[in-house]
Amino acid sequence: MPARIQFSDAIEPLVQFIEDTPPGEILERTLEKLRAGVPTQTMLTASALAVTRSTEMPPGHHGGPLHPLAGLYAVSKLVERLEGEQRFLPVLQHVALVNKHIHHPAMGPYSLLEFAPLDAGGVEATKAAFLMAVNRGEWNNSDHLFQWLWRNAPPIEGFDLLMTVAIPKNFNDDHYFMFPGTMWRAFETGVLDKADLPLLMRPVVRFVTRSPVAPPNPIPSPLPQIEALIDEHQLLNRIYRQRSGEDETAAIGELGEAIGRIDVFADIPVLMAKALTTGLSLDGAGEALSIGAAGLFLRSLCGNPMDVHLHTSVNLRRYLLRLDGLSLRNKLMLLLTWQSGPEIRSTQMRMEPAPQPDMAAVAALPPRSQEALLDAITHSIYNQPPTDWSKVTNLGQMRALPEVKETVNLAQQYVQCGYDPQAFIGRLGEIVCHDNFTEMHAFKHHQSIVEEFYATREPWRWMHLVCGAQAAAISFGKNMAVYEQYLELLHAA
Repeated sequence: MPARIQFSDAIEPLVQFIEDTPPGEILERTLEKLRAGVPTQTMLTASALAVTRSTEMPPGHHGGPLHPLAGLYAVSKLVERLEGEQRFLPVLQHVALVNKHIHHPAMGPYSLLEFAPLDAGGVEATKAAFLMAVNRGEWNNSDHLFQWLWRNAPPIEGFDLLMTVAIPKNFNDDHYFMFPGTMWRAFETGVLDKADLPLLMRPVVRFVTRSPVAPPNPIPSPLPQIEALIDEHQLLNRIYRQRSGEDETAAIGELGEAIGRIDVFADIPVLMAKALTTGLSLDGAGEALSIGAAGLFLRSLCGNPMDVHLHTSVNLRRYLLRLDGLSLRNKLMLLLTWQSGPEIRSTQMRMEPAPQPDMAAVAALPPRSQEALLDAITHSIYNQPPTDWSKVTNLGQMRALPEVKETVNLAQQYVQCGYDPQAFIGRLGEIVCHDNFTEMHAFKHHQSIVEEFYATREPWRWMHLVCGAQAAAISFGKNMAVYEQYLELLHAA
């Protein structure tokens, strides 16, 4: 009979603890273990293993292992920046989400079984068999095939194959691209042990293989236009400079600002393709896309706290563009498909004129010291009007409340004053720990704006910090049950 996946004796008891503990007890008992000395990274690894073994991916992308696994890198990095027991909060959020999914009837009970590797006749034949399985939506078959591929081909070859399938599906759902990319990054940056790659990538392979859920309002695929641009400009036949330099600053800024001013998102790959023909480096193109994404996010009127893919997706793309072993075609597709996902496309319908923020409103603010301004930003975020959920019929259509602009203007004043970015980032890191509504989206956005700030040159890097404040104001207070229970445990201690 097929056997359930089992882990090493060192971590199996901790995985079982996360799987078996009743949801009403998971926070208190996890906090006890962390205080007793269980390392935060060990707890997060056990959490990842538990959600992989004991939850099934329902239709769509909400539930199962997707968001807990995709959020693992961001959570781990935030833990590194926090101090004292605050470091426990992101871990508690992750474990609570995993435990919730394991005990949810749409995702469990479920057991991931041992799968025998399937050799279709060597590496190339097994790759071809995987592509055939994708065409048929046979995720179970793909799981068998990739268990063999991970062991018999360089892992980067398997990842490149996954991305060849995943990037075009970005049009159907941004998560087809985000899930494999964030997981690969977690392994490559040491957040996860590479020895666990064949196991923890199993939900990724199964998700990427399956047929996408049809969108409620289908639109024509943008892929023919993107393929035509690749052919028209002979993009696959060019030799590209990988790294950027100071000599590209003007070109990067010009392209980034042009993307940030655009009203029709389908025009973005046209701008990108033309820039690549002029000799812009791949890294420079990614940086320009990041500047443009920040400009569009600041113009966005979206009030859905999960609509953060403009940043999380571009941040991941910039990481993957630097990845040795990823094919040129996939790198070009990364640059040309950013705007194609539905979570980003929806922003086009709710935009303010460029540029934003309103600099006149910022100039009218009274002068404040750094600490006073940080407190004003925090107060603005904490006092956003509560959401009347009785009037929310479609989360994806939510619009940001006017009070969000108050936070944005204060954040803009902070960066114009040249105050300490690390103090600003630290305050936002504390705020993001309140969230358990967005299933890790708020954590991923926070990590993205931190990395994009440090990876973007002057004078555009400041935009990312302002975007972080805007996202925090939108997501704060939607659901903070985990944080509130944590406070009760602190008082009871």
